[in-house]
Amino acid sequence: MKDAAPTARVTHRRRDHGAAQCVLDEAVREGGVPGILAQVRDGGGHWTGTAGVADTRTGRERGPEDRFRIGSITKTFTATVVLQLAAEGRLALTDPVERWLPGILTGKAAHDGTTTTVRQLLDHTSGIFNYTHDQSALRSQESCTPEELVAIAASHPADFPAGTGWAYSNTNYIVAGMIVERVTGRTLTDEIADRITRPLRLTGTSLPLATDPTLPSPHARHYTRLFSPDPDAPVHDATELDTTPYWAAGGMISTVGDLTRYFGALLGGQLLRPEQQRELLTMVQTQNWLPRSTYGCGVSRLLLPSGTAVWGMGGALFGSWSYVYGTRDGTHMLAVNINADWTEGRWQDPIGIFTDLLEAEFSYGCALGFALP
Repeated sequence: MKDAAPTARVTHRRRDHGAAQCVLDEAVREGGVPGILAQVRDGGGHWTGTAGVADTRTGRERGPEDRFRIGSITKTFTATVVLQLAAEGRLALTDPVERWLPGILTGKAAHDGTTTTVRQLLDHTSGIFNYTHDQSALRSQESCTPEELVAIAASHPADFPAGTGWAYSNTNYIVAGMIVERVTGRTLTDEIADRITRPLRLTGTSLPLATDPTLPSPHARHYTRLFSPDPDAPVHDATELDTTPYWAAGGMISTVGDLTRYFGALLGGQLLRPEQQRELLTMVQTQNWLPRSTYGCGVSRLLLPSGTAVWGMGGALFGSWSYVYGTRDGTHMLAVNINADWTEGRWQDPIGIFTDLLEAEFSYGCALGFALP
């Protein structure tokens, strides 16, 4: 594998990002990832750093305009649309799922659409089984409709009665996406484009149509070991991927620049009215998820080992792991992507790299009070 020279691009840099660049370099040199790309947006300017390659065959370096699959960061976009619809009075977060999707859950393996609310979908307190835990069912068909994904989940017992616990479930956001389409009569793809990506000029961000497995150019190749912990596991190219099993829960494409701009606008209160902004950031304690984390409506809060708190979301799909986190007011954001789903050396997985990168960029925050709830 060719080890491309690290690259840094700076526009109106307000503070030094040398420590962040060191983490990127080490991720390639010691962590064994093909390539890594990060952007910091802070004080009206931005810094972009890279290390490694976008394509191991050609040796092309990672670039700031690279598109990549963002996995569960898609959930934040879906939640934003739902919260905007709530602000418009077109739905209420207290609405039961049954109101919008009659019969999709009720009476099926202890799931109950009459008591499960829209809010519980968004903050993962619904108890609905996570369909991605049934890989045999997903592998049994070439592509999946949202209805089929929910049917997989509904064939399993609920994790707990709605509102009585917390469990991360991709099914929640498939159902939320279906509700968006039922309420609006339009596709979720169009709603995200009209409400978020076009107004913010996120030109590298989209929710692809079900029939499109490609990544727009420029993009990094996505390399996967199929989440095997074996360091000698074969590496597959997953750049072209059927994303129908992920859709509203994890099917989107973006860039680091678009992600820092979007989360800066969202956390900064530019996309939601005050009532919905409070809902976005009303957190519940997570269980068996990211350490020291809480979860709101498509947004999570992480407490870093240093005690610094950051707000944002992460996502992982075959061959692509991403994080975008920053200050609660969105004025200082960092987005990062690795075009692989493994690490070597001292890190167990890409989250370890991302944590070190966040510490390098935000650890001074304890003195500024960002660690406060």
